Amino acid sequence: MWLNRSWTTRQRRPGEPENAYHFVSRQDFEVNARDGGFLEWATVLGEFYGSPWPKPPPGNDVVLEIDVEEARQVVDRCEHVVCVLLLPPSHEVEAARLRARGETEMTIARRLDLGVHEEEIGRKLADYVVVNDRIERAVDELEGIISVQREARSA
Repeated sequence: MWLNRSWTTRQRRPGEPENAYHFVSRQDFEVNARDGGFLEWATVLGEFYGSPWPKPPPGNDVVLEIDVEEARQVVDRCEHVVCVLLLPPSHEVEAARLRARGETEMTIARRLDLGVHEEEIGRKLADYVVVNDRIERAVDELEGIISVQREARSA
């Protein structure tokens, strides 16, 4: 598995790893988008997010951590895409997770509202839905999906 690191124009959050995203200026992002440097990109809550065209090491499956608008673009542009919608167990848990990472109440409210819309679209788009209630269980479920997809592809 190879994670394609997304670009974003938002600021890095306190305590967030430097490699969580490729943090760039709005101008750099816009230039890359104009030059066709992204497989997909979108504006989310006023910030740009996008995935550069993947260049994985040979033999690796590409993983994109993206929202539903970006996923729709990937499905439209690429063959053999497997979409997994990862959901929190509830809106209350999602709000608590956002608070734990330092989001403001206004941002939490905006993200929860956006999440309702994204879940509706994502359920229609996704091949699989995984609820992230316990990390170990969610990882096991994702590993199962990967195994099934690899077996189907090699058949």
